[in-house]
Amino acid sequence: MDTAISVIVPIYKIEAYLPKCIDSLLNQSFTDFELILVNDGSPDSCPMICDDYAKVDARVKVVHKENGGLLSARKEGLKNAKGKYVAYVDGDDWVDTYYLDILFKLAEANSSDLVVTGHFREFDGKIETISPKLTGIFDENEIRFSILPKAIYNGRFCEHEISTYVWNKLFKKELLDQVLFDVPNEIIMGEDAAITYSYLAISKKMTVSGIPLYYYRQRHDSIVKSIENPEKEYFRLGLLMSFLKEKLSGVLGEDNLTTQIKFYLYSQILVRSGGLIYDNSENIFFNPFLKVNKHSKIVVYSSGSFGQHILSTNFKTEFFKIIKWIDVDYHHLDVGGNFVKPLSSINNSEFDFLIIATIDPSIHDSIKMELGLMGIDVNKIVDINTNEKDISELLSRLGFDDNFNFKIEPKVVQ
Repeated sequence: MDTAISVIVPIYKIEAYLPKCIDSLLNQSFTDFELILVNDGSPDSCPMICDDYAKVDARVKVVHKENGGLLSARKEGLKNAKGKYVAYVDGDDWVDTYYLDILFKLAEANSSDLVVTGHFREFDGKIETISPKLTGIFDENEIRFSILPKAIYNGRFCEHEISTYVWNKLFKKELLDQVLFDVPNEIIMGEDAAITYSYLAISKKMTVSGIPLYYYRQRHDSIVKSIENPEKEYFRLGLLMSFLKEKLSGVLGEDNLTTQIKFYLYSQILVRSGGLIYDNSENIFFNPFLKVNKHSKIVVYSSGSFGQHILSTNFKTEFFKIIKWIDVDYHHLDVGGNFVKPLSSINNSEFDFLIIATIDPSIHDSIKMELGLMGIDVNKIVDINTNEKDISELLSRLGFDDNFNFKIEPKVVQ
């Protein structure tokens, strides 16, 4: 190996953020690394920014390629990597000065195939620390019999025991070579999960640290506000889920694997559909929000992806009567004439139910507690249907088969 770590940064249309990302990597306390910038056919000034950095720092390698999507860029970076380990960084994020130093020490001290750490989430100037669900050193036996059976879905809807992200992890190049090139480029939803969980399945030792080292930038403009073609989304989700089922079938029992993927798929469908699922005639045939009926007066908490989709779906169907849209991350946002308001703007008498638009139970619990402290009636906070039989029936009705493939002709999703 020529170097200890290859850091790979896929780049597409992020010129406003890229210099901060690259500077944070070139200013590492750890110096034995190469920085591979993969320009995925970016039409802005990103290619020039990359070339300018390469002229002034010998550690920077630039790969220019035609646009092929995130997975193809990650693969191209790996093909050019010379490191013992590989770290992926998204070009609109940035890292702590000791990011590589700590990742390397965690890997070497424990002879680990996979290192996982905490991270920071930056949104509108607010920074939140996100810690892994569990920390420690796990051997092959523990990975196989304790971690993998709960990695995707740990029994609480819908919580991962191991986060999907590739950017808060350090991989061994020789193992990543065995996994990454098997992931189809057509998977453009949940690419991180496809890589992380199939890699975990061949790992013999994993170290999970709570130290946050990576700054993940949550961008307003990265959230998709409406789904024009649900079938296309379902087809793409099906590609991910069927891939995971195939890759993990050798290490997990059929029932456990099916349940984990079923809940994961359901959670992703809910986020992208805004919960309510309707047919081509715009009739609602699935409502996951327990106790909530048509024309119920609703407050929606969360202006993230799920919250935005609830608003945009309801704008089309007018199923709920949405009274207010609130968030602690208060910012100017408009979906169908609804604007985000601060938490303090609601009172119990004006609504029937409050939907917390998250599929993460830990976040749901903490928000519920905070709302309770402010005098909101927590009995009005809605639970989501997690009955496995109901979920199975929904997936079948939507058109997913037992292997989670979405059963439509490929020409429909071009």
